[in-house]
Parts: sequence; C-alpha cells; structure tokens
Amino acid sequence: MAPYFGMKGGWLTFWVSVACSTDMTLFGYDQGVFGGVIVTEDFLNTLKLNGPENTSLLGTVTAIYDVGCFFGAVAAFWLGEVLGRKKTILLGTTIMTIGAILQISAYSVAQMIAGRIIAGIGNGINTSTAPVWQSETSSIKWRGKLVIIEMILNIAGFSLSNWVTYGFSFLSGPITWRFPLAFQLVFIVILFATVPWLPESPRWLIAHDKEDEAYQVLADLENKKVDDAFIIAEHGEIVFAVEFERKNSVGWWDLLRGKTGAQGGTSTIRRLVLGAGTQAMQQLAGINVTSYYLPTVLINSVGLDNSLARLLAACNSVSYLLFSLIAIPNIERWGRRRLMMFGAAGQFFCYLIITILLRYSVDPALAPNAQQKVASASIAFFFLYYVFFGIGWQGVPWLYPVEINSLSMRTKGAAIGTATNWAFNFMVVEITPIGIQTLGWQFYIIWVVFNASFLPIIYLFYPETADRSLEDMDRLFRDNHAIFIYKYKDAISPHRPAAYTAHEAEEVRRASSVSPQMLRRAVAKVGTNEEDGVADKEERKSSEESSPA
Repeated sequence: MAPYFGMKGGWLTFWVSVACSTDMTLFGYDQGVFGGVIVTEDFLNTLKLNGPENTSLLGTVTAIYDVGCFFGAVAAFWLGEVLGRKKTILLGTTIMTIGAILQISAYSVAQMIAGRIIAGIGNGINTSTAPVWQSETSSIKWRGKLVIIEMILNIAGFSLSNWVTYGFSFLSGPITWRFPLAFQLVFIVILFATVPWLPESPRWLIAHDKEDEAYQVLADLENKKVDDAFIIAEHGEIVFAVEFERKNSVGWWDLLRGKTGAQGGTSTIRRLVLGAGTQAMQQLAGINVTSYYLPTVLINSVGLDNSLARLLAACNSVSYLLFSLIAIPNIERWGRRRLMMFGAAGQFFCYLIITILLRYSVDPALAPNAQQKVASASIAFFFLYYVFFGIGWQGVPWLYPVEINSLSMRTKGAAIGTATNWAFNFMVVEITPIGIQTLGWQFYIIWVVFNASFLPIIYLFYPETADRSLEDMDRLFRDNHAIFIYKYKDAISPHRPAAYTAHEAEEVRRASSVSPQMLRRAVAKVGTNEEDGVADKEERKSSEESSPA
C-alpha cells in the first residue's frame, strides 16, 4: 500500500491538521467540562466537596490538572526531540487515557486528583507537541491559518463541554458528571486512529540525519518530486538552520546561568522569553477565571441560579466560537502583533466595565432590585470579553513560540511556552474561587491592570512573525540584536520583507541545477572525513599504478 493511503499535498496536510485539531479539541473539552462538573450536586456529594469550607479544596481539585499539564510540557522538552512529534503525541494520548479512566471511576478526592494529574501530564505533552508538528508540516501561507483553526476547534471542544454538562444537568445521579468526563475518550480514539500513519516532521528528520525520509516527506507535503528545485531549496534552508544552530545554540546549563556567548549567538534566551511571554499574557488576561468557572462566576458574582448560569455559559461558548472565526482570514493579513494588541485593548475595556458594574451591584445606596439589574448588565461584557479574546488571544500565543524560536530550540521553546501557560493557568484557577469569595468585585481589578499592561509590552518588544518562513525568523535574529523592535519596519510589518523573498528566490534558482543525489553525496562526504582520506589514498595509488613509468 502507498504511504499515507496515497495522499499527498493538500490532503496530507488536511489529515495532519485533523489529528492536531482533534488534540486541541480534546484540550478545549477538558478545559470546559470541569466547570460544569463542579456545580453538579451528585459530584459534590460523592466527593464530599459541599459547602464554603471546601471552596479552597475544590479549587485545588480543579487546578491540579494544570500541575500535571506543566510537568507534561516540561517532559516534552526531551521527548519531542528524542521520540519525534508523532510518537510523543501517541505517548501523551496514552497517558491521557489512563487519567480519563481514573476520573470517570472516581469515588474519592484522592482518586480524582490522581486522575486529573495523570490526564494533565498527557495533555501537557500533547499541547506542547501538536502546534510544532502542525507548523513544521505546513507551508508558509497555511501555517498561521491552520494553527488558528486548531485553536478554534479548541473553543469548539470548550463549547461542546458546556452544552454536554448543561444537558446532563437535567438528569440526576452519577451520569450527570461521569458521562461528560467519559466523552473525552471519543477524541482519544480519533487520535489513535490518525496519528500513526501520518508523516513525521521533515525538520525533525533532517535534524536527526534521516535525509532520504525528509526529502520524501517534503515532496509529499508539497505534492512535488524529490528532485524539484523548490524541494531542494527548502531542504537546503532547513539544513543551513540546523547546522547554524548546532554551532551557535546554547546549552541548558548556560541558559540557566544567562550565558549566550560574546555575540549573543542566535538570541536564544530572548526568543524563549518572547515565546513564553505570549503564553503568560494569555493566562494573565483572565480567560480561565471564566473558562473554568463561568457558571460559578455567574452564580456567586452576578447572583444567577444554577440552571440559568449553565445555560448562559453554554450560549457564551457559542458566541466565543463564532467570533473566533474572524481570526482565520485575518491572522496573516493583520499579523500577530496587531491581533494581540487589538485583543488586549478590548479585554481591558471589558474587565474595566465588569469591575465598575459589580462594584455598584453591592452599593448599599441602591435598592436590591437596582443592584440585581446592575449585576446582570455585566453579563454582556463577559460575553464581549470572549469576543476580543477569541479574535486576538486564543490562537496566537500557541503559534508564536513555534514561529519565534530557532529550529534547534523550537520543540524546547514550544514546551517552555506551554509549561509557562500551565504554570500561570494553575495560579489563576487555584486563586479564582477563593478570590471571588473573599475579594468580591475587587478581584476583577487584577485582570484590568494586566490587560492594560500588555499593549506597551507587545508594541515595544514583539516582532511580527506573519508571512515569514521559520528560517526567515532565524535570519532576523542573526542580523538584529535590538531589544526594542518597534523601530524596525521589517521586524513589525505584517507582510514578508522583500529581502527575504529575494533570498528565497535566489536559493530556488541556485537549487534548480542541483540534484538531491549530489547533495546527499556532499553531506556524506563532509560527515565522513576518515573515509574520504582512505578513498583519496586508494585513488592516488590507482593513478600511480596506471601511469607510464
């Protein structure tokens, strides 16, 4: 049978996207499902988590999942490079299966915590690896759109979880929460059915000296022949990036000590910080105050009843999904910087209005009826917040660490970014229940301040990655070590600089007269100096024997 069931080009990219998108849909489902579970009466009774005295423990049971995700993302530092993208995702999916089964069958807090930690480890591994695999198997024109589509399907998973928990809230008994937790196994089955037969990342193959396989994968993904000039040029770009990074990359011990060499090399630390910074900002924007706890927020802060809070949370998730679609056609047109600044400005406005309205909802000078109306008005801004977040911040923080980091640091950079996301995620999810209970409306001031701070940070420090090849970013950081990036037009333009386009065209022109067989022989010759010496000696000896006396 032909590899990949005979599929090449767009269809092959499509199925890689199906696998990566399923992984992110599962991530979204897991994010949303527990928010509906923790307000389910049978769950609280079974695990003995009723009452305000258990608010802190309930927050820990919810947030401990993020601790597992953090350690899974850290494990992906090593696993992603040793096993490759496909095997790493399969390992993460297997671990998630074990965690899901433990949660579904839990009758104690201890078992639920164990299940959430184990499932989190698997999810952390997968969410560190899937965006890298997607980016490294996609062309420039599709890379941003495909990763954003993954994030939108993440929202679809989140929305689905809200509707599933809302629907099962009309039943009674264990099925009201065990079935919603069990439903995640559907996505796990899809991952096991797709990932094994799909291609490995060509960039990973080249970095591990699997040259023949990398040529074939590149050709299959582009639906071209292995000796096509474009394939040869693309292969050459990746090889150059690999070799450059091997000579200039910084070891982990040196990174921890802040040592990157006299020239700053490839700006490794700076790129890691920029990538991880987008993930930190995503969590500090306050999204998981509501993603994990929107029914709780609407019950405790706004004063709604359980059923209406669940219904509004489910409706909000649909609005969130629909408005996130705006990012698909605009992720390349507007660029990463503009989307993030637009989103941050809108989020700041929404949390500011929410804070003001909730402040006056407890004003003793207002009648109880007026207080309730003021609190209810804040619901519109919770909905609007998701609109801005879905457009500007849902997808970009997952795409940016993959695009900003060099080839040798790409897996590590994505893993550090994801680990950062989970660390801040845990902090937010852990403090939210007790924060709402003790601080009331003042709790929301925190997210007002954070969102306001993101605007100058992005404007001053973050280069644009839209419409650039992954190798273009290597060139940018080799040639430019300035921290304040806003001064440089080529660094902030949403369109690919002409110099990069010209360089690629020149590489294709040069490659048009070179065969892959010649490149393979050249690589082999460079890599085996000892064999070269023996061959040279034999050639000279043969020449001497055949020459006239």
